Amino acid sequence: MTDNAETTAGPDDDALALAHTLFQGAREGNTELLRAYLEAGAPATLTNSAGDSLLMLAAYHGHVDAVQLILHHGAEANTANDRGQTPLAGAAFKGYTDVARALLDAGADPDAGSPSARAAAQMFARQEILDLLG
Repeated sequence: MTDNAETTAGPDDDALALAHTLFQGAREGNTELLRAYLEAGAPATLTNSAGDSLLMLAAYHGHVDAVQLILHHGAEANTANDRGQTPLAGAAFKGYTDVARALLDAGADPDAGSPSARAAAQMFARQEILDLLG
């Protein structure tokens, strides 16, 4: 009789591990990793349990190259997380002007979400971003 107590990673475990890798890549701005997976078919619209998308994480952490890559692969610039925050509002909150510009170029709405990017820029005196928003 053999002991079958060994566990192997199943498809769900593999999918969760891949998602974790992609979310971490977005946080770190690891464009090489993101490009490889996105070109292989990973969804650019992937969200975590809080509704944060790859785009939201890349924008919030100030990685303009990753933001542009994720947008190029089909992410929607205005997708809000479960708290109603958009990637543009995250960039405005953190003061990432280059990220805000990339999101605006992709059609991000400065008045979408709660708080909106415009409101966040006003709250945190992000004048450069307010100038971009017009």
